[in-house]
Amino acid sequence: MARVQLVLPDEDRDRFVHAARREGVSLSEWLRSAARERIERQTRHRFANPHEVDEFFAACDRAEGTGNEPDWDTHLAVIEKSRGRANSGT
Repeated sequence: MARVQLVLPDEDRDRFVHAARREGVSLSEWLRSAARERIERQTRHRFANPHEVDEFFAACDRAEGTGNEPDWDTHLAVIEKSRGRANSGT
């Protein structure tokens, strides 16, 4: 097993130690767990099969709700109106 030394501010060390104690683990285990969680969040999910892809897009469709999207001219009008609010007119 590799040994890693890190330098961090005392206040961070104190907060990390406190958090580790609350969870009933050592500081080393707490830091390893935090690093693993961060890597897992950054790792892209790969679909295992076509069914998962279909489920993903079905969930996206449900999240969109019902109804039609406004046409492009309506989108542009909303953008222009928003730009006008930020403009002082001077």
